[in-house]
Amino acid sequence: MSRFIANARMYAVTPEAEAAWRALIEAIVAEAGLDFDYLAYPAPQPLEVLWRRGDLGAVQMCGYPIALGLADVVPIAAPIPAAPWAGGRPVYRSDLIVRRDAPYRTLEDTFGGRAGWTVEHSHSGFNAFRHHLLGYRSPDRPALYGSMAGNLVTARRILDSVLDGTIDIGPLDAYWHDLIAHHRPDLTAGIRVLASTDLAPIPAFVAALSLPTEAVESLKHAFAAAATRPWFPAPAATLRLTGFAPVTQADFATTLAWDRAAHAAGYPFPA
Repeated sequence: MSRFIANARMYAVTPEAEAAWRALIEAIVAEAGLDFDYLAYPAPQPLEVLWRRGDLGAVQMCGYPIALGLADVVPIAAPIPAAPWAGGRPVYRSDLIVRRDAPYRTLEDTFGGRAGWTVEHSHSGFNAFRHHLLGYRSPDRPALYGSMAGNLVTARRILDSVLDGTIDIGPLDAYWHDLIAHHRPDLTAGIRVLASTDLAPIPAFVAALSLPTEAVESLKHAFAAAATRPWFPAPAATLRLTGFAPVTQADFATTLAWDRAAHAAGYPFPA
């Protein structure tokens, strides 16, 4: 079998977190009887370029581009965050964050200000935010914000932009938020969550179509069994995880439903 790669860029929030991801992935891959090369792929390198590689073995990918078919991949398994809002399921949401000292008390208080989003293929940084805002629009108020900063690319840039006042509010992947608050509480001390979106399927580990079916099935079993292994608790504590659940492309249909609802309402971009 050709060499394949593993990567955890989406939730490698600090070097310590990435080291834990690497150790965990390597243990799972070994459990599956496989051997992948861990590839570091730090921001701001474009994730869509990574996802389109033909040698993906176990790489984190957002569910919205999985559903959109942005790359030809096979979903394998998704993490189950230890956060109470996950309820033991492979789900997440977007936290709509503002500065801790901002005067806003409700989401409506931010309307007319400046908001931001990451990239158009992001669920947490674009699609979920847009879906959440749909319920506040009306014929008399088709746009909610005075201005919108798009293409901020990363969750970290959303966080930094709120902290430095570039934007008043922005969507932050809640699992990423949980991780960065755990590892770098100094970065999150200056923000608070004003509202959160509905839950949706969390990003998953995927493989390229070229990974043999037998290897994919072995990986699914290894991810599902990981929480029962003696090597799991240490990296899981670092990564705020309780385990993994096998997933298929159909599991991400929610993201497409939210996309269709936005386009049907004439609201292709958060505004």
